[in-house]
Amino acid sequence: MIERIYILENVDPVLFYGVNNVNIQLIKTLFPKLRIVARGNVMKVIGDEEESELFLKKIREIEKYCEEFNTLSEDVILDIIKGKSPTVVKQENLIIHGMNGKPIIARTENQQRLVKSFEENDLVFAIGPAGSGKTFVAIALAVRALKNKEVRKIILSRPAVEAGEKLGFLPGEMKDKLDPYLQPLYDALQDMIPSAKLKEYMETNVIQIAPLAFMRGRTLNDAVVILDEAQNTTTHQIKMFLTRLGMGAKMIITGDVTQIDLPPSTTSGLIQAMDILKGVTGIGRTEFNKKDIVRHKLVQRIVTAYDKFDEKRKKETKEKRKDTTNMNQK
Repeated sequence: MIERIYILENVDPVLFYGVNNVNIQLIKTLFPKLRIVARGNVMKVIGDEEESELFLKKIREIEKYCEEFNTLSEDVILDIIKGKSPTVVKQENLIIHGMNGKPIIARTENQQRLVKSFEENDLVFAIGPAGSGKTFVAIALAVRALKNKEVRKIILSRPAVEAGEKLGFLPGEMKDKLDPYLQPLYDALQDMIPSAKLKEYMETNVIQIAPLAFMRGRTLNDAVVILDEAQNTTTHQIKMFLTRLGMGAKMIITGDVTQIDLPPSTTSGLIQAMDILKGVTGIGRTEFNKKDIVRHKLVQRIVTAYDKFDEKRKKETKEKRKDTTNMNQK
């Protein structure tokens, strides 16, 4: 009789053990000669050495499946322990599996281009309207890289630019005031990583979410670094951020140049950076459009309506300037 310990390192124990521990109970019935005790992420097995080795081998396979697909069923456990390959439906343009095994895929042509551009370049710009999936796909790519151990951490950032409300208006201390700006990043992560695992990643700084101002002075190595809402950066801010790129790191810059919340006299750092860096080797660029919008069908119509309004206003402004010029010449 020997005692062996197995630690679940890459999955949420709650997901692995199943609702009301149904999965671990099934595993116990399939290894009747062993005494198996599971607490937290630690599994203790006592029994015959050969049987214990088989148990540990199968548990590794089950954990690997659970980590990849973010789900675990009794059928999968039975297949793996019996030596069969679990049935997997192949998804075209799959990035990763999100919560409950939901496939997260590149749904449009430009989303697929972003995936390809990320694979081929160390720095990628993803520009387009709200709802086109820029940030969601970018975070999915970062989570995939972390799962595949291509990087050691994910760093997500946003400029804390006020869009109508002042920071002082919000209740609480500085962290409480800044969290609302970063909430969309939390939302995307919660769709892809089990809550217990996400909490662990946040506590150990494997995943870091911080306002842009907190990036100054850092060198970001072995990480996927994402700057979201980059249209609201100034020239100095985006230059500072871009020069944080370290060894073994990749960077994705996302933004919507039609939703700039900077003062009218301030130039968007994103627009300027794309112009300055055009043609630089190792930098990719994906431009999304209204056809890529994957939110409620009304969002696409809203964006179209605002585009028409903006164009009409520009035309009217141009005509007014022309009339003023003609009057001055007379």
